[in-house]
Amino acid sequence: MPFDIEMIRRVYEELPGKIEAARKEVGRPLTLAEKILYAHLHTDMPLRNFVRGTDYVDFAPDRVAMQDATAQMALLQFMQAGRPQVAVPSTVHCDHLIQAKSGAAEDLITAMNTNKEVYDFLASVCNKYGLGFWKPGAGIIHQVVLENYAFPGGMMIGTDSHTPNAGGLGMIAIGVGGADASDVMAGLAWELKWPKLIGIKLTGKLSGWTAPKDIILKVAGILTVKGGTGAIVEYFGEGADAISATGKATICNMGAEIGATTSIFAYDEKMSNYLKVTDRAEIAEMADRITDHLRPDPEVYAAPKKYYDELIEINLSELEPHVNGPYTPDLAWPISRFAEAVKSNNWPEKLEVALIGSCTNSSYEDISRSVSIARQAVEKNLKTKSEFTISPGSEQVRYTVERDGLLQAYDAMGGVVMANACGPCIGQWARHIDDPTRKNSIITSFNRNFAKRNDSFPGTHAFVASPEIVTAFALAGDLTFNPLTDTLLNEDGKQVKLDEPTGYELPPKGFAVEDAGYQAPAEDPSKVEVLVSPDSQRLQLLAPFAAWEGTDIKGLRLLIKVRGKCTTDHISMAGPWLKFRGHLDNISNNMLIGALNYFNDSVDKVKNQLTGEYGPVPATARAYKAAGIGSIVVGDENYGEGSSREHAAMEPRFLGVRAILVKSFARIHETNLKKQGMLALTFVHKEDYDKILEDDVIDIEGLTHFEPGTPLAIVLHHSDGTSDCISANHTYNDQQIEWFKAGAALNIIRKKALAPELS
Repeated sequence: MPFDIEMIRRVYEELPGKIEAARKEVGRPLTLAEKILYAHLHTDMPLRNFVRGTDYVDFAPDRVAMQDATAQMALLQFMQAGRPQVAVPSTVHCDHLIQAKSGAAEDLITAMNTNKEVYDFLASVCNKYGLGFWKPGAGIIHQVVLENYAFPGGMMIGTDSHTPNAGGLGMIAIGVGGADASDVMAGLAWELKWPKLIGIKLTGKLSGWTAPKDIILKVAGILTVKGGTGAIVEYFGEGADAISATGKATICNMGAEIGATTSIFAYDEKMSNYLKVTDRAEIAEMADRITDHLRPDPEVYAAPKKYYDELIEINLSELEPHVNGPYTPDLAWPISRFAEAVKSNNWPEKLEVALIGSCTNSSYEDISRSVSIARQAVEKNLKTKSEFTISPGSEQVRYTVERDGLLQAYDAMGGVVMANACGPCIGQWARHIDDPTRKNSIITSFNRNFAKRNDSFPGTHAFVASPEIVTAFALAGDLTFNPLTDTLLNEDGKQVKLDEPTGYELPPKGFAVEDAGYQAPAEDPSKVEVLVSPDSQRLQLLAPFAAWEGTDIKGLRLLIKVRGKCTTDHISMAGPWLKFRGHLDNISNNMLIGALNYFNDSVDKVKNQLTGEYGPVPATARAYKAAGIGSIVVGDENYGEGSSREHAAMEPRFLGVRAILVKSFARIHETNLKKQGMLALTFVHKEDYDKILEDDVIDIEGLTHFEPGTPLAIVLHHSDGTSDCISANHTYNDQQIEWFKAGAALNIIRKKALAPELS
């Protein structure tokens, strides 16, 4: 029987009535996203015509999903909430802490030994509080969720920015910080600003070398890394219905790279087939009966410009394969122009490593199409010219492709199959390189290619493409190769051309698996004890953050003024730092060490105003904190782009940073800052960024009258005795202001949970 079937049945029973009530209230036809949003309003939220991009709305998600790196802090926070069990179905997936080094079997054993303390902690919390636990090796969270939990018309939040992967099955799935997850698991409403809507109409049909991945690579080039901020991207049209469910998931997954709140496709036959082949025919049958409620209203299809804030149309029959990068996922190159771009920009032409897999592209379809290229390599006597690694998305996918003889093709080609885990996609990769400082190129089928993300080396130029294009490049070892037009020299000295890839949407003999890796929670949680050693270097129980002092904040020191792109990887790196995700003090030693200091164009080198000396960012923040002095961080556009990791908000809070002042924020990071009691502020006049000087002492005024829509004053006291007063906007509503005053949202939750005991 499918997981949580009674909950899903209840959602489907209530969905038609809720949608009809919303349609009457709004007075017009509804898009799919609107239907699901209205159907998931919290019971305390009155139904009305919400204003897109303006109104904060409370929702009641159906479930919560967490990966092991972010789950540690989310569950440490949940443990403080005072609840005996989670209020909604929730799961933990162990996929982030497995380092790709030697191969699947050896790497998994190493991870089990290295991370035993963390895995035991997560498993015990799941047993104690009623969460499902997916063991190391079970697979990547988003693939496992797609195979087991995602359902059309549902709403889910997850502590990973690529949670929108579940949009491939018609679900609104949104990446959040651990504090949001803790709230929902504690039974509270989840707050989101009512999103704008971007419609993407797909016409025509994919063929040849072009894959679903190329659609989102094209969209990223159109919208850029911030073009989807505050919006849900809704795909529709005959082209959308022709894409497999896992192909749709790939597109929704990488929607995180355009800053979108989430992305979604309408329910169709492809989704129904995927549900059936993954042993969820009962859900497919229920969805089939209410198909009209799981798709936009007919009027939306007929006149989409009336219903979406922005409309983009892409003809799939004309779409070329794309390669995006380096250093940013929105630098989009059609394959016909990519070789020229490599040469004109002097990017390293030699390809050193090709990698396929990750949560974005590790389905049966992805691997089967890639394998069709690998088999050609054997038939045409071609050998890989670069390293080549493969990371299956789940144990179910791995077992099935091995059963069907697909993995053997990689062995013959010279590829190495890694564990069912994130691995190199998030920097969990022991890369082999002779000189980590030199310029080099890699290509992946992953989703992100920020500097140093995959291997921590600043000289690595990382490019993103579909699995079949990546496989072809592995055979060429040269980024100027175009598999659509060029030939390769084989081992016999003959020029051969690759044929177009072929594959299967779904396994012809169905999926199979011996042990999927799931562990149900304990039947008697009273016998479960969650232990955290006070001497642990991996785990640390949390202490509440201090409440606001009730006055304006004076005498802040500038910790760092960041120049240019500052993603959550710059603020809180992954890779080797993942081992400290459950220990706030230890992981805070990576705070902003990847950010570029405006005043000296160096990383991890800022001026300590107390000594006049330059040193690491975390050490400088600790010096201010020890002296009882708060600090402030100043940033550029789209600050906090990338991952959902709340550590990028908790670390500054822990080290005494009181405010982040930037030109603009990425959505998840701004919310994370608010949840932790931080001030997330933006320049009213972006040119005021230039007024911030290295030795400034900074005051924040207006907090005693802190209210929605009213800017705060920032007073800059310069070292020459002069001063500037600039204005800072904020997006806090009344509830979020209470979070700030309490010191963190969790402090309010804890107070409410303890209230019955104190009365």
